[in-house]
Amino acid sequence: MNLASTVVGPDAGHDPEHVAVRLDDVALNYAALDGASAHLAGLLAQHGIVRGDRVGIMLPNLPHFPVCYYGALRRGAIVVPMNVLLKRREVAYYLSDSGAKLLFAWEGFAEEAQAGAEEAGAECIVVTMAGFVELVGAASPEPAVADVADEDTAVLLYTSGTTGQPKGAELTHANLTSNATGSRNLFGKGPESVCLGALPLFHSFGQTCGMNATLGGGGTLTLVPRFDPAKALEVIQRDRVNVFQGVPTMYGAMLHLPDRDRYDVSSLELCASGGSAMPVELLRAFEQAFGCMILEGYGLSESSPVASFNHRDRPRKPGSIGTPIAGVEMKIVDDDGAEVPTGEVGEIVIKGPNVMRGYWQRPEATAETIVDGWLHTGDMGRVDEDGYFFIVDRKKELIIRGGYNVYPREVEEVLYEHPAVREAAVLGIPHDEYGEEVGAAVSLCDGARATPDELREYVRERVAAYKYPRSVWIVDELPKGPTGKILKREIRPPTQA
Repeated sequence: MNLASTVVGPDAGHDPEHVAVRLDDVALNYAALDGASAHLAGLLAQHGIVRGDRVGIMLPNLPHFPVCYYGALRRGAIVVPMNVLLKRREVAYYLSDSGAKLLFAWEGFAEEAQAGAEEAGAECIVVTMAGFVELVGAASPEPAVADVADEDTAVLLYTSGTTGQPKGAELTHANLTSNATGSRNLFGKGPESVCLGALPLFHSFGQTCGMNATLGGGGTLTLVPRFDPAKALEVIQRDRVNVFQGVPTMYGAMLHLPDRDRYDVSSLELCASGGSAMPVELLRAFEQAFGCMILEGYGLSESSPVASFNHRDRPRKPGSIGTPIAGVEMKIVDDDGAEVPTGEVGEIVIKGPNVMRGYWQRPEATAETIVDGWLHTGDMGRVDEDGYFFIVDRKKELIIRGGYNVYPREVEEVLYEHPAVREAAVLGIPHDEYGEEVGAAVSLCDGARATPDELREYVRERVAAYKYPRSVWIVDELPKGPTGKILKREIRPPTQA
């Protein structure tokens, strides 16, 4: 089944007059979304895109995103979602690695997108609010949805470990369809659902749980292009939102908004939290203030992403990521892959229809990550006697800043490009608002000079805004082990020394 057919096309079966996607005063019903995606598929045909070609989408949370997303899938292409904050070098890497022929980029980020696309030899179509409607409308529509196999790749979602360049997780039509269905059942989404689309649609959480689950169930997705707590509460009140999905920092921002009491949020029924652990105190305070239930869950890009969640009809355990969703298995294993006793700490592994096909053109990395059908997450956890899972520690060096993953190696590579830098180590620093902040300890080459501000600016100009280190400090020498490996666990930021 083509994932697109669950939302658009002759077999979708949704009420054509029901609003599918809303952005303030702009509303697309299912008939309009279907028609727009058909024209988009026709536009891709005009540009020579055929089944299996990769198409980049670098758009914020606007109605244009689902139009491009489902239009590309309708054509049989593979979608490469991209963070709108990526800089030229990152854009070029994503497009080159995936072999994408074409990129849809929002006008506000066109300069970096066009430069990266040119470097990668890809065509870039700049998306504007009005001009894009004319461009797409002028293309001949393709009413049919491409006939693809369940195991065909639908989306290349770029992710990374703590070493090396980002890798494209191949998520198949079956992966995403099953996970969207599981999410829809988990959150009880149907035509009456109104979901706040505040999570980025280019991210797996917002894409699967927000867009695909809501639209697959015939509900309404009301978008917020960039999260702002006051705007989120305004939209919840205006559109009578009953489902909200976000990361803990979003919940904290809405809870602590000084004038939140002036917003009517009585429609809110169910919330989902992921991306990082939510403090129990925040969960309880938000539920009491907003009169709703928050479910915490767990997953990763390679699992489409949802693997486990707390459930509405079962007891919730504070601090737990819940139990596996329907059709998914999870267990805790030791370094040899053997299951450990209940309560003991080990690596979380996942098996089920949500597990990716593999990493794009990286068979060795795939073989290391998926062993006998089990996806090795790199996350340490434990399971209790009731089958509830708990995260003990994230991937050792991964930094999660406000729900965004920051991979130290990528930032370190940029620092090493500065002529004055001899060695660099990037690590997470606890932060009240973002969970973690990005910090960098740097030693300089003999005789070289560079200030922390200069190094911070150097990185800021070359990576997405959430990645650059806000805190940079110069050290004479970085701590090392007997083999010369830098020991990040012994590095202390100046404020924590």
